[in-house]
Amino acid sequence: QVQLVESGGGSVQAGGSLRLSCAASGRTLSNYVMGWFRQAPGKEREFVAAALWRRGNTYYADSVKGRFTISRDNAKNTVYLQMNSLKPEDTAVYYCAAGESEYDYWGQGTQVTVSS
Repeated sequence: QVQLVESGGGSVQAGGSLRLSCAASGRTLSNYVMGWFRQAPGKEREFVAAALWRRGNTYYADSVKGRFTISRDNAKNTVYLQMNSLKPEDTAVYYCAAGESEYDYWGQGTQVTVSS
């Protein structure tokens, strides 16, 4: 079992930055696919970013490409999402997810609110 706990959400003005953290316990993340998703009010959950650590590949939704960066700290078994140049449309609950081939484990989510 893997437990994921997100933190770092909050309220920020448009153009600002936030860094979300996803701390994992139960297993190391080195062999897992790690992803960030978000869900805005009244909308379906959508993909934001993912990383395949074994291959060193990262993927981003077009809407966040160039503004968000996914990274990790192996020593802390933590994955990060650095969010820059935030826009009001980035407002959502952000979820961390992990899995070996599918996203089997999910965090509880952290709220990000961007005001104009």
